[in-house]
Amino acid sequence: MTRWNARAYDSSFGYVSPQGAPLVELLDPQPGEHVLDLGCGTGVLTAEIAARGARVLGIDGSTAMIEKALAQHPGIDFIVGDGHDFSVVQAYDAVFSNAALHWMSRDPRTVVANVREALRPGGRFVAEMGGAGNCAELTAALSTAWREYGLREPELPWYFPTPAEHSRLLEEEGFVVRLLENFDRPTPLDECPGGAADWVRMYAGSLLEGLPADLVDALLRRVNELAAPALRRETGWMADYVRLRFAAVRR
Repeated sequence: MTRWNARAYDSSFGYVSPQGAPLVELLDPQPGEHVLDLGCGTGVLTAEIAARGARVLGIDGSTAMIEKALAQHPGIDFIVGDGHDFSVVQAYDAVFSNAALHWMSRDPRTVVANVREALRPGGRFVAEMGGAGNCAELTAALSTAWREYGLREPELPWYFPTPAEHSRLLEEEGFVVRLLENFDRPTPLDECPGGAADWVRMYAGSLLEGLPADLVDALLRRVNELAAPALRRETGWMADYVRLRFAAVRR
């Protein structure tokens, strides 16, 4: 389980929320609607949805994220919860999720089924997540470094489906897909002085648990060396993101 650093997530990695802004437009929340924000993080986009007049509940698996969300956005409801096993008392008009579903990798089908159960008939599911090929250069550098140091191939903690895979999953679980976009979004890692190494510490920190500190430093230096040709520019490091954005309606 990744131990999120809420402060770093909002500052050094704050691009996660601004990049999600077009997704709120796609959701188009209306006054009085009930919206569930699944994987809400520190609640930045949850608050934007609430500002449109919707009644929002934010759910996230990280206690630290939820504590910060509650502190920063009084008057909005936030709870700790897991997409694999959450349930709601009332049916929602919409479920929204930004940059979170790919972390719910244990059983994506159960997550989608839970979203369906949380929605009223005709309710909408609007989300953006990592798609197939997301962080391909970063993860290739990571895997190569692990192999060079004689470590077992790392089990990456994400679910990055192809458009066809995810569309089929949504349809099989009772949704009609209205929109599905798959696009490259190279993203500057402006606040990552350590380059790809900082990215690994933030997003794949679980892979470092139990390793000696001196080995971790050497591993991450090698990740930087391997990733630099593809991802380091004169202006700084880039992340090779591929995003999958969709809007679906519960049948």
